Amino acid sequence: MAEFASDKRSPEYFFMGLYVLVGAGALMTTVGFFGCCGAARESQCLLGAFFACLLVIFAAEVTAGVFAFIGKKGAIQEAQKIYEDIYDDYMKNPEKVNGTIYHYHSALQCCGKDSMEQQMGLPCPENIQMPKNCLVEIQNVIDANLHLVGIVGIAIAGITIFGMIFSMVLCCAIRNTRDMI
Repeated sequence: MAEFASDKRSPEYFFMGLYVLVGAGALMTTVGFFGCCGAARESQCLLGAFFACLLVIFAAEVTAGVFAFIGKKGAIQEAQKIYEDIYDDYMKNPEKVNGTIYHYHSALQCCGKDSMEQQMGLPCPENIQMPKNCLVEIQNVIDANLHLVGIVGIAIAGITIFGMIFSMVLCCAIRNTRDMI
């Protein structure tokens, strides 16, 4: 992704994705702090905050998963539009060095978006036996890998549910031990 994002005209959401990952890391650090300190100090308040944070994260995961599967067609169209913009820029000014189009061709093992006549001036990888349409390859890659994203999402949601269960069990155990004393 660094090679795709290094071009001057790279889409801003590649960089926004990096900021989202940094924000998610900070959020997870805070949530982990609530859980660890709540367990170590036997604090019902911190364990309750940990449970609430996990509940919000679980709801966000489910929402993101639903939107990902509903918006699959839009994601494919957006990825194809990015390629078409890069392709059109290259065709207007082939002398200008544009490494992004070559990186797309290398990653997808394709060359161009239309007929063979238009592929003659494109920077295509040398190890392609039969050049394929890049727009079709973008759709194939997203279709083939979306189920992997779903499996990972379900696994993370399952771990989140276990975290919520264990935090509530620990919180109740702390309350019961305090009631006995």
